[in-house]
Amino acid sequence: MLTLSDVVLRPLRVDDGPAMARLHVAVWEEAYTGLVPDAILAQRRAGLHDRAEHWRRAAQTSPAATTVAVHDGELVGFVSVGPGRDDDLDLAEELWALYARAAWWGHGLGHRMLAATLADRPAYLWALGGNDRALAFYRRQGFVPDGVERHEPEGREVRLVRRSR
Repeated sequence: MLTLSDVVLRPLRVDDGPAMARLHVAVWEEAYTGLVPDAILAQRRAGLHDRAEHWRRAAQTSPAATTVAVHDGELVGFVSVGPGRDDDLDLAEELWALYARAAWWGHGLGHRMLAATLADRPAYLWALGGNDRALAFYRRQGFVPDGVERHEPEGREVRLVRRSR
């Protein structure tokens, strides 16, 4: 049984690299199948070793703080919050990533991770257009589209901002 109270949130550690790589690929598959080109998902599966190295380095040197969600010894979600990377905004913080395994969708894990790391502070994020579940989640957290879009290999991304709560 999935019980939110059994989930431990803790900072990303260097030795989480391989587990984070597997989690990152799994959450992308669950969230983006049918929304991004299949070739991108295949690339991510094929690049598991490189992704593990990315997460090892991120644990040591990334300007974003990454928090992982652990249930029964398994990583089931993560959130990364860091300095804003867009020069055209006056918001200091950006939600770089927020993912949970599909089994946890609707159980409050995303909200818990966001509350623990960003709380109600002003921030912004980029979300894949067409990802209605994620867009609705972010709207419930006070984020609204600001009209700015960008086109990435994954597809059209929309920027959402939260000025105050």
